[in-house]
Amino acid sequence: MKGRASVNSPDNKFLKEKFQKEILWAIDEFEEKERVETKVIEVFPKTIINEVKSMDLSFMYSMNPYQGCEHGCAYCYARPTHEYWGYNAGIDFESVILVKKNAAEILDKELRKPNRVVSPIVISGNTDCYQPIEKQYQITRSLLQVCLDFKHPVSIITKNALVVRDLDLLISLSAYNLVKVMISITGVDEKMRMVLEPRTSTYSNRFKALKILAEHNIPCGVMVAPIIPGLNDKEIPAVLKLSSENGARFAGMTIVRLNDNVEPVFVSWLERNFPDKKDKVLSLIRSCHNGNLSDNRTGKRFSGDGNIASAIHQLFRVCYQKYFRDEYLFEHNCTLFNGQKSGDLIQGSLF
Repeated sequence: MKGRASVNSPDNKFLKEKFQKEILWAIDEFEEKERVETKVIEVFPKTIINEVKSMDLSFMYSMNPYQGCEHGCAYCYARPTHEYWGYNAGIDFESVILVKKNAAEILDKELRKPNRVVSPIVISGNTDCYQPIEKQYQITRSLLQVCLDFKHPVSIITKNALVVRDLDLLISLSAYNLVKVMISITGVDEKMRMVLEPRTSTYSNRFKALKILAEHNIPCGVMVAPIIPGLNDKEIPAVLKLSSENGARFAGMTIVRLNDNVEPVFVSWLERNFPDKKDKVLSLIRSCHNGNLSDNRTGKRFSGDGNIASAIHQLFRVCYQKYFRDEYLFEHNCTLFNGQKSGDLIQGSLF
């Protein structure tokens, strides 16, 4: 289906019942849809800040304004999280989007708690905060406004050039050293992007977004993630070169892993789009994860190991040293947050 990476519906392990299509030619009234429209469901959670307990990640807290992601990346590690909501990790993940309508209000309340630990919050620890639905709902923008009001440090990671829409807030946050933006760019081949990440911004627009952020002195970098050996690993040099030329100050990478029901979605995607490369790509992925397509090993699940993974990391290091010669260390300012909004402070001073 146009604009969708997945056309299958892996069984949800949390549900007792499942829907399955059998012997299509025998069902007279059955018609296969050529297109699946996006369904938006507004939800009202009680919390928005998630504590991150993984030793593989450098941040302590994250928040996700949306559940599910219309970008439709076949490899997305967040797909299985949709099962907790009663949907599948395949086409449901791409077409049923839950919008956390009260996210900004909840964040305001949580930042006022007296025992709040000041640590940068990453927006998009799970699904992309600037996916297409953000144009309409602007939940991410409202979260950034709350962070600015409270002078709370925040980081963003996205595949969407829509991030530059919020340039005014990012400039204000950057003035206090409160924000860092990472743009995820997995290659430079636009034909590959159209099937791998069908509803994301074009690669050229992402590089333009980096340039705009850099021109306004907003700390920004590139995440070459994930690297899929046999598909986009050879594009690492071009991505790092263009990212550096467009103002990125730092870069990172991960190697793909097919955890849980990401595996059937990705394997099906390979069969449909690159049948001649399927066996090779899957073999290379296994070689990076101790013979498995999935990897839950602490310290290895994002980086992988083995000869293929080592070669990928070495290529990344060589290119990083070539194009990112000046070591740039960014550290969020965590000294300004005190649990009160700027407006609260002004009002309090009047009395």
